[in-house]
Amino acid sequence: MATQTPGKPPGGKPGQPGPAGQPSPSARDVELLKVVVSRAGKQVNAQWALHPQIKHDLKPEEWKEISDLLTKVTGIVGTRFSQVLAEAEPDQPGTA
Repeated sequence: MATQTPGKPPGGKPGQPGPAGQPSPSARDVELLKVVVSRAGKQVNAQWALHPQIKHDLKPEEWKEISDLLTKVTGIVGTRFSQVLAEAEPDQPGTA
């Protein structure tokens, strides 16, 4: 899931604000870690990914430690996302 951002974006120089006011990525921006929380209805899914080169460079015990920590992070983020979602969209009463 890790990606390297391409060079100069259209219509701007790397590091300068883009069309949405956010800085444009430079050729050296690399996505090293990604945590994604998504939902489908009431189902919440949290996933993480690490750049393959980092995994390759780590010792097995380091990889296990990072894997355990990121699993905890996605659990915390996913749980909190579910809580906020439940508060924002409470269950509607049925029409049985």
